[in-house]
Amino acid sequence: MLTVDHLSMEFSSRPVLDDITFLINRKERIALVGKNGAGKTTLLRLIAGEYQPTAGRIAREADMTIGYLPQVMLFQDNRTLREEVMTVAHEDEARFVAEMDRTIIGLGFERKDFDRPCSEFSGGWRMRIELAKILLKHPDLLLLDEPTNHLDIESIQWLEDFLKNSSSAVLMVSHDRAFIDNVCNRTIEITLGRIYDYNVNYSKFVELRKERHEQQVRAYQNQQKMIADTEEFIERFRYKATKAVQVQSRIKQLEKLERLEVDLEDTSRLNLRFPPAPRSGDYPLIVEDLRKDFGTHNVFHDVTFTIKRGEKVAFVGKNGEGKTTLVKCIMGQLDYLGTLKIGHNVKIGYFAQNQAALLDENLTVFETIDYVAVGDIRTKIRDILGAFMFGGEASDKKVKVLSGGERSRLAMIRLLLEPCNLLILDEPTNHLDMQSKDVLKAALKDFNGTLICVSHDRDFLNGLVTKVYEFGGGHVKEHLGGIYNFLRAKKISTLQELEKKDLKDPKDLKDLKDSSSKLDYAAQKAAAAEKRKKERQIAETEAEIAQLEAQQAQIEQLLALPENQTQELFQKYETVKHQIEQKLYEWEILSE
Repeated sequence: MLTVDHLSMEFSSRPVLDDITFLINRKERIALVGKNGAGKTTLLRLIAGEYQPTAGRIAREADMTIGYLPQVMLFQDNRTLREEVMTVAHEDEARFVAEMDRTIIGLGFERKDFDRPCSEFSGGWRMRIELAKILLKHPDLLLLDEPTNHLDIESIQWLEDFLKNSSSAVLMVSHDRAFIDNVCNRTIEITLGRIYDYNVNYSKFVELRKERHEQQVRAYQNQQKMIADTEEFIERFRYKATKAVQVQSRIKQLEKLERLEVDLEDTSRLNLRFPPAPRSGDYPLIVEDLRKDFGTHNVFHDVTFTIKRGEKVAFVGKNGEGKTTLVKCIMGQLDYLGTLKIGHNVKIGYFAQNQAALLDENLTVFETIDYVAVGDIRTKIRDILGAFMFGGEASDKKVKVLSGGERSRLAMIRLLLEPCNLLILDEPTNHLDMQSKDVLKAALKDFNGTLICVSHDRDFLNGLVTKVYEFGGGHVKEHLGGIYNFLRAKKISTLQELEKKDLKDPKDLKDLKDSSSKLDYAAQKAAAAEKRKKERQIAETEAEIAQLEAQQAQIEQLLALPENQTQELFQKYETVKHQIEQKLYEWEILSE
């Protein structure tokens, strides 16, 4: 169906792909793997036609269609969700509408979202809209670059089942091990510009790659010894006339030698342990009748649970159901109703995406970690940085030049080295490759404190957590057992179950265009009034944020003078800062 023939690609004279060749056959499902920066996205863009190769070619069958989902893309703002997805409708519109319905719901949208303007959705939800459009086109080849990044567990399982039953061939990049293991039956690895093609799923590939890597290392080490011995011979006898012929022969031998390359950075056996922390009380967290509202919108209510010392639990559920909101309540960043008690002697270590903003931009990567590392771990800083993709010269970069993803990884490393007995991690694996996730997971399994992890990564949670808290419909429900016990109990692993859950009424399969006409005038009027109310609340919140930021700036000017640096003024600054964070969060909820 598609042939990649002796393909090479360079950027600024730096080779990314070097003379690679492989075929993609119909209905094959291929995982494209390799370290960050290895060239995976570059290869997808070459196949999609967005890049032209430096050398070689990509041959496609006549009339072949390709659907490409990149990590970052531009969106249309002038249509509703329904109208945007309908732009890819085929001739048999009635059948398309039924399929569109299942696809949109499978990706996590609700019926009330169908007539919302696309401009109202966040970036993650808009990526889901684009994914729905691509899936509904049924292209011959699907190119997917991290398709699960913006999906929750239920949507990931729906997409998994969709792809397994699709007639399209699939070439995808993903750091979700469980997802690619369940979908793909072939694995192509990119390393050092070359590819290695395995006709197996990812788990089997890991075993075979380990054997290959060991063979490559042995061959590399043998060659290096031979080169060293030859160079030593040349230096020893360079000026002896009786050895001139042998010396010249050895020199030519080295010149003709094809030097072996191997990725020697192997931190798979790195044993990263958390530093000792003081023992907490028996119950680090007690929640009773907790409720959180943003204006008239209730996020959750009547939430009651207790987490015991040493327990490792997961917060799961669809996006927007309150997982991060509850974490912010625990951290004291949001107000709430009800009771939330932090136990005796609890020291919290918290990771969220905005943790990266708290790093000192003038320090290097190495200095950032060296500052918090204590004891024997100081001797392993370089290894730890390598495990989280800061090997070699990258450890000497200033924080100020790092990307958002790199800063998040650095903030994660720093957290791992600071003593705490209650870890709260909000989507900790979003910017980690598989090797880094393995290192983090092993450290968390050995962690003898208490863990709360917000994540949609089934493989990461598997074997790590023993209790799952499910967020949805304003409730938080406790499930005993690991993540797969929870999924089996929910019975959401198949497309049929989702159809059963979301499409109970045969009327739901009618043309979606008819649904808006069924709204009577009173309902339309109420909806318009609610929209105006939200817009007014957004404007009021923005004005409050502006006032608080002006107040914060005044306090900062006062604190710049040593004579004003009193405890009272510092406390006032922290209070205003907290109020700004809460108002910003309220603004985000209202905008969404």
